[in-house]
Amino acid sequence: MYYVPYMYPYYVNVPIYNYGRQPVYWTTPEEIEHVNRFGDCYWQSPVMGGRIELKDYGTEPFVVNIDEVTKQNNTFRTALWTGDHLQVTVMSINVGGDIGLEVHPTVDQFLRIEEGQGVVQMGDTKDHLDFEKRVYDDYAIMVPAGTWHNITNTGNKPLKLYTIYAPPEHPFGTVHQTKADAMAAEENYE
Repeated sequence: MYYVPYMYPYYVNVPIYNYGRQPVYWTTPEEIEHVNRFGDCYWQSPVMGGRIELKDYGTEPFVVNIDEVTKQNNTFRTALWTGDHLQVTVMSINVGGDIGLEVHPTVDQFLRIEEGQGVVQMGDTKDHLDFEKRVYDDYAIMVPAGTWHNITNTGNKPLKLYTIYAPPEHPFGTVHQTKADAMAAEENYE
């Protein structure tokens, strides 16, 4: 018979479980009330028929299922929340389309792919995009201020993503139905 020597120390680290009552959280958006700083309830959930109204909810406190809202969005860009120091937008890039090569000199940017696939390119100049990666569902992209960047949809369905700008990049309430609308608005904004 084969003998295995005892290899463990004389003490055992056993997890302790708390079987007391756990806090209960409502799981449906219909059960959430939004309360402003003064304690007034000024709206029940923004969800209408299982879908949120896509508009800018900044600068009040706001909670949302970002995955669902991002997948729901069909506009090129819609500002979802604009504060003093950051902005959240949702985007939908058509098949074969791209965000467009751009740079934000004083704005750091975070992007997250929720649905679809694409290629992200970045570089120090618009003629030297030496960084290239394929991105899919659940990938996050960090773009430092002053970095030229573009994301191209290489899939067969719209590329759904959200982006966080710090500080905000677009005016409060921005909605660009198409990329052409976005480019025209940016020319007028500058």
